[in-house]
Amino acid sequence: MNKYISIDPLVCHGKPVIINTRVLVSNILADLAEGLSFDEVIENYPNITKESIKAALQFGSELAQFESIHIEEAL
Repeated sequence: MNKYISIDPLVCHGKPVIINTRVLVSNILADLAEGLSFDEVIENYPNITKESIKAALQFGSELAQFESIHIEEAL
């Protein structure tokens, strides 16, 4: 974990959020995937910083590196 990301079962059902907010890491990653710039993401979520966006990217990278996801093939 890093100083910008929090996981608390009492906040957003235990999903990773930017610390001291209810801004989901997954929402930040989705916005970036849609092509929004850091500044545009901050416009959407004024309580976050460029550093917290970078932390969300790092968190996503680490999760992808260490988690295995098994996708069932369509029948």
